[in-house]
Amino acid sequence: MRKQRGVTMIGWIFLLIPVAIVVYAGIRIGPQYYNYYKVLSAMKTTASELKSDETLSPKTIVTALEKRFDTGYIDNIDAREDVVVTKGDNGWDMSIDYEANEPLFGNLSLTMAFKKTVPIY
Repeated sequence: MRKQRGVTMIGWIFLLIPVAIVVYAGIRIGPQYYNYYKVLSAMKTTASELKSDETLSPKTIVTALEKRFDTGYIDNIDAREDVVVTKGDNGWDMSIDYEANEPLFGNLSLTMAFKKTVPIY
């Protein structure tokens, strides 16, 4: 009698289902992280553009950032509502703090929290 070795079909199913769920979740959250990096890039570019401006105000900072959001096709974020501009020690600070929900399947969804502060000085 020969001994059988290897993984059976049921074994493969138990191995591949968790891998498939993780890959699917990665595919679903990928665009949200890409959008976050576009937001971060827009904030850094705006900060470097405005750092030599002596007449900065929160309104001019938000307006400049809003233009970057429009030209960068940044989704789900409103510069006037989600970005907080405060006076820091050396200059101005732009802070963003938001959550993104991505449905996975059924009533299960993934929630991602993004928070970043970019100084202007």
